[in-house]
Amino acid sequence: MNTAFDPVRYSVITEKNPREIVMLRGSGCKWRHCRFCDYHLDFSKDAAANYALNSEVLAKVRGLYGKLEVINSGSLMDLDKDTLALIRDICLQKNIRELHFECHWMHRNELPAYRAFFTDYGIAVKIKIGVETFDADFREHVLDKGIDETDPAIISEGFDEVCLLFGLTGQTAASMRNDIETGLTHFERVCVNLMVENSTSIKPDTSVLADFMEQIYPFYRDDPRVDILLNNTDFGVGKEKTHE
Repeated sequence: MNTAFDPVRYSVITEKNPREIVMLRGSGCKWRHCRFCDYHLDFSKDAAANYALNSEVLAKVRGLYGKLEVINSGSLMDLDKDTLALIRDICLQKNIRELHFECHWMHRNELPAYRAFFTDYGIAVKIKIGVETFDADFREHVLDKGIDETDPAIISEGFDEVCLLFGLTGQTAASMRNDIETGLTHFERVCVNLMVENSTSIKPDTSVLADFMEQIYPFYRDDPRVDILLNNTDFGVGKEKTHE
């Protein structure tokens, strides 16, 4: 747990799929082996403390656009039950009819019950999976994502949206384009993240990033089904607060 981390946890996305977004805190990612990721440090095993923090964040939700995205540096299963119930209550109070969550592959068999917790109340649920790339060898032997399936069609079962990660040594313009097209074929939406410097051993490759910006970005930046985060805080959450 990173006790010094004090990020912005509420924002509004106005472009492409407009929605409100909150970054809540859960008990921690249960996979925690991805070699490129240190986001999992935003967690606490204290469910009561998490609920108290999450309640403050969720109180900012206004019901804009009728859509809400909830992220928590892990999967929705890592959120405490009281937080999940509060999310549902706020959706009903604010007339939010579409709810977006993230989920790791390892929890795929738990998804139907979590979906029903909201859909039984008329709230549509969209689940995003972090695949990073559909090159299974690269994904598992370099990134250690923990997805024991190679067929994108099978991976997409039970999921609605996909996250991809670009800017890594070994990727090419052709491989990145193929990943996006594969994502668009099998998922409703694609979210592209560019690798940024963090505390892990995986570092951004400037030449691959340049290839993306020159050869890939111009073709997809205006695609309504493709979100592109040039920085991982471009949705407005996750960046450190500015304190006067």
